[in-house]
Amino acid sequence: MRFIAVIVLFTIFSFSSFAQNKLKKNNNADAFTSKGLSNADSGVVRQLYFSALREKTIENFRLASDLFTRVLQIDPANDASMYELANLQKIQKNYADAVPLLERAVTISPDNEWYWLALADGYEKTNNINKLENVFDQLIRLDPKKPDYYFDKANVYLLQKKYDEALKLYDQVELLTGPSDELLANKQKIYLRQGNINKATDELEKMIAEEPSEIKYYIKLADVYNSNDKNDKAQEVIERAQKIQPDNGILHLALADIYRDKKKYEDSFNELEKAFADPDVDIEQKIRIILGYLPQFSDLNAKASALQLSKILTTTHPDNDRAFAMYGDMLLQNGKYSEAKAAYKKAIALNGQVYATQEQLVRLEIGDNDIENAIKDGENALSYFPNQASMNYLVGVAWQQAKDYNKALSYLKNALALEPADKELLSQCYSSMGDCYHAISDNAKSDEAYDKALTYDPDNAYTLNNYAYYLSLRNEKLDKAEQMSKHSNVLQENSASFEDTYAWILFKQKNYREAKVWIERSLQHDKTNSSLKTEHYGDILYFLGETDGAVKNWIKAKAQGEQSPVLEQKINERKYIE
Repeated sequence: MRFIAVIVLFTIFSFSSFAQNKLKKNNNADAFTSKGLSNADSGVVRQLYFSALREKTIENFRLASDLFTRVLQIDPANDASMYELANLQKIQKNYADAVPLLERAVTISPDNEWYWLALADGYEKTNNINKLENVFDQLIRLDPKKPDYYFDKANVYLLQKKYDEALKLYDQVELLTGPSDELLANKQKIYLRQGNINKATDELEKMIAEEPSEIKYYIKLADVYNSNDKNDKAQEVIERAQKIQPDNGILHLALADIYRDKKKYEDSFNELEKAFADPDVDIEQKIRIILGYLPQFSDLNAKASALQLSKILTTTHPDNDRAFAMYGDMLLQNGKYSEAKAAYKKAIALNGQVYATQEQLVRLEIGDNDIENAIKDGENALSYFPNQASMNYLVGVAWQQAKDYNKALSYLKNALALEPADKELLSQCYSSMGDCYHAISDNAKSDEAYDKALTYDPDNAYTLNNYAYYLSLRNEKLDKAEQMSKHSNVLQENSASFEDTYAWILFKQKNYREAKVWIERSLQHDKTNSSLKTEHYGDILYFLGETDGAVKNWIKAKAQGEQSPVLEQKINERKYIE
């Protein structure tokens, strides 16, 4: 109900308006007491009442309630205390207890507008809708020129589905205030609930006749037609409006909706393009339209349409970072990574205070192996957002890729300190720390970090693979390494790198026949012509007694780029060298 917020703000933390009005009119002891009390009782009532008000003002509500109750024990007809006590009950959400007090107060003082407003609030809060009608009758009696009371009574009728009675009240309001958009909207709501489309459209046509240049009435009329499967009539209305304002983007949006409902998708998109080219159409509305394409992205046409609209967005709103951020997102969705990076950089140049855009850029740069820019842009982002754990992690990964492991570790430790709850991020941080510690030959800390990573995510396939491989290189805990590597291949099948790790661990365990199966799988899935995998294949073949095959693969590994002295020795001596 429209009146409730006013009541709550006005009565809960202020002196009673009723009391203040009485003070102005009657600055004596009778102002807060009923007739028939002795002078002594009147003095006690006055003292208790003002003490109660003082306690309420300092929010000592319990004592205030006790004092108002004592007033009523002495003076049962003290309506001001009933009102104040009811307000204290409302503060405690005891609306059911407040209502009887207010009902007594309006009986004693039926011309007090504040009492009736408070009672209306109580009835609304206790869902006593049927009694609200009489309350608003009384409020209209007290202030017959106040439109709000007619609106509130009409709302009661709407809840009771008394639509004709509500319409009569709106007519009364129109006599008081003249036509208004609020009246029109409320009438429209009723006409549409009644299924009276003609009446709804007649009202809108009347508004158009009175203000033929006001486009919003055409939009509302078209919406009524379109919502009731009268697409052709809706289109006629919009075309009428376009004769007045041919370049109005909102009209193009409305026409796009109509064409879409008529399954004229190409025409609909053409209208969207025109709407997006209008700088007066709110950019947030345009962004919502683009985001509406996301659920349809399995359709390549939907992706392309969203990309085209987001590109127009940047042309129409060249100084808005949201436009370029959205364009970057759509380029990313369409696999245009280089262009996406440029769009994100433009968005950041316009507004560096949006963290999500900064993170998208750095993730893209790391994924594109653009490590130098990832470090530069990541550290720039941290100058704005130093407490973002994810960005500290990303910059740590970038420094790891740059082989500055100590710097990487410092950022990874920052990320851990900033994000103690995100298990996925914690696992990734500890996993990267394990890689870094391995790289600087601190095996104890490396193992500790990997173990920690797996406590947060035991199914982190990359952690399982790397940890297992490094253990195998050290020829340590091979059973544990074998189990981790096997699990990583279950989690991520057909990964050449993971399969090579498992083959190598089996080789270390002298399980050469099974190792051969896995190294051949790895070579089958390998797209990089890895010299290391080829060399491993040769090592396995050697221990299976296939010396010629082993030498052949060692020679192939050398041709693929492996230049180690050990490999050269294997070839020359035709035997495996540790």
